[in-house]
Amino acid sequence: MPSRLRRSTDRRSLGVWRLLRFAGAAALIATGAIHLDLYLTGYSTIPTIGWLFLLQVISAFVLAIVILIVPLRLASVAGAGLLLSTLVGYLTSLHVSLFGFREVRTTAGIVAAVIEIVGFTALAGFAVRPERSGGSPAFGQRTTAKQRVWFLIGRWAAGVIAVGAAVSFVALLPNAAATATGSGGSSVIIKVAHIHGTSVLTNKHGYTLYWFAPDSATSSHCYSTCAAYWPPVIGTASPSTAVPGAFGTLKRTSGAEQVTYNGHPLYTYVGDSAPGQATGNRIRLNGGWWYEMKASG
Repeated sequence: MPSRLRRSTDRRSLGVWRLLRFAGAAALIATGAIHLDLYLTGYSTIPTIGWLFLLQVISAFVLAIVILIVPLRLASVAGAGLLLSTLVGYLTSLHVSLFGFREVRTTAGIVAAVIEIVGFTALAGFAVRPERSGGSPAFGQRTTAKQRVWFLIGRWAAGVIAVGAAVSFVALLPNAAATATGSGGSSVIIKVAHIHGTSVLTNKHGYTLYWFAPDSATSSHCYSTCAAYWPPVIGTASPSTAVPGAFGTLKRTSGAEQVTYNGHPLYTYVGDSAPGQATGNRIRLNGGWWYEMKASG
């Protein structure tokens, strides 16, 4: 190949790899910004998850800066690993739970997941980039024959992982809608249970009931995404035992009647995966603080 043509090809190749590097760094900044916003608007109050969000934010911004300044393969591998692990954590929290926290499908979550898939693909591609024509490496030191074999394996592995992540995301997302934990019904049985030494109200399945600080006795401020995290208790209360306090109802915008207790509209929480849990107590999500509903009122 003539030297002029080879130099032109090398310049185009360098432009492609530079574009991948910048795209990966931009993805890290974007997903870090989304997680920072979620952290500041309430996720910081969720046990363990709050610290993980903060760690993700710091790591994403630091790696993005490093990747933008120096074209190191190792930094790209670390960035790709962070994006992939963040995606895996999101999908896990959607379908099972992660450290006791259950996520629901939101626009921010979907956007972040798409960014993470694109960013992983870009950084993984940059990390396993081939050498320049003529034998000199595109960036860094000359690679050995053994290293080239590993890079070839890495390219196939990165491609398989990227495709697998995209397919998993597309397949799992439609089934990620939150389900209420026995919240609805024309007659709602209310019970009292002792959870971590406190008498709290539960539904008939033993799931803890909660109240939302911004609510009033006549209106609920939890709709849309909020109601997916915190399914309202719909129906008319039917206490199974003598529970101190006054039960009532309020009409939601949909026309459904929501049970109230001592002037507080009642909800369950998707993060409670089994009876006897109160993982939603004293956390700030969806615009306000949430508390377990104590039987004392």
